[in-house]
Amino acid sequence: MTLRSLILEMRSRPHRVVHDLAAAAAADSTTHGSSQDYRWSEIPEELLREILIRVEAADGGEWPSRRSVVACAGVCRSWRLLMNETVAVPQISSKLTFPISLKQPGPRDSLVQCFIKRNRVTHSYHLYLGLTNSLTDDGKFLLAACKMKHTTCTDYIISLRSDDMSKRSQAYVGKVRSNFLGTKFTVFDGNLLPTTGATKLRKSRSSNPAKVSSKVPLGSYPVAHITYELNVLGSRGPRKMQCVMDTIPTSAMESQGVASEPSEFPLLGTRSTFSRSQSKPLRSSSSHLKETPLVLSNKTPRWHEQLRCWCLNFHGRVTVASVKNFQLVAAAAPTSGSVSGGGMGSSPERQNERIILQFGKVGKDMFTMDYGYPISAFQAFAICLSSFETRIACE
Repeated sequence: MTLRSLILEMRSRPHRVVHDLAAAAAADSTTHGSSQDYRWSEIPEELLREILIRVEAADGGEWPSRRSVVACAGVCRSWRLLMNETVAVPQISSKLTFPISLKQPGPRDSLVQCFIKRNRVTHSYHLYLGLTNSLTDDGKFLLAACKMKHTTCTDYIISLRSDDMSKRSQAYVGKVRSNFLGTKFTVFDGNLLPTTGATKLRKSRSSNPAKVSSKVPLGSYPVAHITYELNVLGSRGPRKMQCVMDTIPTSAMESQGVASEPSEFPLLGTRSTFSRSQSKPLRSSSSHLKETPLVLSNKTPRWHEQLRCWCLNFHGRVTVASVKNFQLVAAAAPTSGSVSGGGMGSSPERQNERIILQFGKVGKDMFTMDYGYPISAFQAFAICLSSFETRIACE
């Protein structure tokens, strides 16, 4: 069995089958007296590294050819560790390869182009990675969310699978929770944990997630707070929003700034580490920020006299006017104290500031979502989900 035939098998079969094929190939070679009496996992490191580098370089950075990279990482631990060294994080490569890439910051010099499809019947939302510059391609599925209405709030459960929205599932990523009026939202990360006693308990049982006590809730660590300004006068106009990113310091926006890059899903023992960097939470055990958190605010649109509407330049990525459309940039100065409903008035012109997240409508139930450093795909998706809530008090 050659390497090429093994990779072809890996594209269509699960990890366990692939590993068995490799073992069978090694056993077969031993039976026939071949000098290659080792398994695929025992290929010399220098040779394996060269093979994986060529696989990574030959994929072109697009799906479905990128499946070869994922297949190689699923062969065994040694292949996974070397592929980990070969594939750069999204901040550098602009590629979303493994599940953990959805929690890592986007590229510094560009925006990752995604789109969201809404299903009004099931109250579900699906995030896809755009594979071309077209607004009509099928895309690569990334995340799914489901809206759950409660008496006093609304939850958006975010999952790696569209058919599994359980908070206790291994596919659970996090959630977005609104207040009663739908003017304030909190983004909870289902895997990023504070350094508390509960964390130690979870870590001690991380090898078997099913044994984690039900008294230790999953997804209880807030990573962002989103606030929409109340429109007390009732005049029609663009929404004003502000996002406080609890786990991203303001210094991340500097030229030498660094945003945390989580390397694994800590609660899921069956998931693998695909990144070399380690997460560095900004909160200490006393729940106080070590650094000032990054604050994002929506870019103020300009009034177009001829069209008689508020306008923003989305560079062709938005085609339908909607109150939901927005662009987020780093605020000129962080807001002191806790975020309140007021104090988010328009700031001076920021035309030269880099867009961190933009969201806009292109069809009845189709929206584009483009994001970049220092936020991740998960954080961007969560912020966009907050825009779907109906808020008469904010418009």
